[in-house]
Amino acid sequence: MTTAPTEAPTEARNPRTLEIDRLPTLEILRLVNAEDATVAPAVAAVLPDLARAVDVAVDALQNGRRLHYFGAGSSGRMAVLDATELRPTYGIAPGFVVAHLAGGERAMVDAVEAAEDNEDAGAAAAGDLAAGDVAFGVTASGGTPFVGAALRAARLRGAHTVLLSANPAAPVAAHADIHLAVDTGPEVVTGSTRMKAGTAQKLVLNALSTAVMVRLGRTYSNLMTDMLATNAKLRVRQVRMLVQATGAPAEACQAALSAADGEAKVALLTLLSPADAQQARKALRAAGGVVHRALREVG
Repeated sequence: MTTAPTEAPTEARNPRTLEIDRLPTLEILRLVNAEDATVAPAVAAVLPDLARAVDVAVDALQNGRRLHYFGAGSSGRMAVLDATELRPTYGIAPGFVVAHLAGGERAMVDAVEAAEDNEDAGAAAAGDLAAGDVAFGVTASGGTPFVGAALRAARLRGAHTVLLSANPAAPVAAHADIHLAVDTGPEVVTGSTRMKAGTAQKLVLNALSTAVMVRLGRTYSNLMTDMLATNAKLRVRQVRMLVQATGAPAEACQAALSAADGEAKVALLTLLSPADAQQARKALRAAGGVVHRALREVG
């Protein structure tokens, strides 16, 4: 049975904030801000391990496997947020990246605290993973039973396992191939892991998924080529992206986008090469969607 550590770093009292309840508003905010400033360096310390996790995820996704997040409470909500935003931002297929939140959809808006202790639910959540998939657990304390059970079940199915925690001695790390131990230390308010630990989780998940999408060819330079243009603002952004990438006038970019049936990456290739939309699609398929490679195909 997976149990929480006796005292995870996030549960310790922060000696720098002992007087926080006696301070004026501005001083409270300065304390919070000073603690927040320690998070990015803590994330920087785990970048080599994060690079390994990115490479594992890229390899899995390139080979038709999936990335699954598992979490509870604030940690799980961070994972859901990351997975949810990837589809509109990078145009990935449904089910490419999946988030499993202890307690289900209701836990996004209501605290379902007992859900994090449900090991059976954690194991069940990992029930459809297969060999080669990636199971990514997120838990501030490093001892959440739901997450531990999910990682254990995923490993038994041949999946790669990664843990993101704020506890270098996380018990759940026993089930992880890679442990991203972001040591953010005690919180401003003891045990309130939506604060520094949650900020670290947001930074790591942002970095992980962004690096994975870049490696998968979902950008050209630093431009989003695969976003889903589902509203007027995003359709304008598509045209602006094409202008920025090619230097062509907005009118020419809009025409190329129309000829490409709204597919910005296809339009981009037609603007950067002699290819028409049909040839651009074929080149992009052959290049695995990577624009630089496709340009060599049509150059």
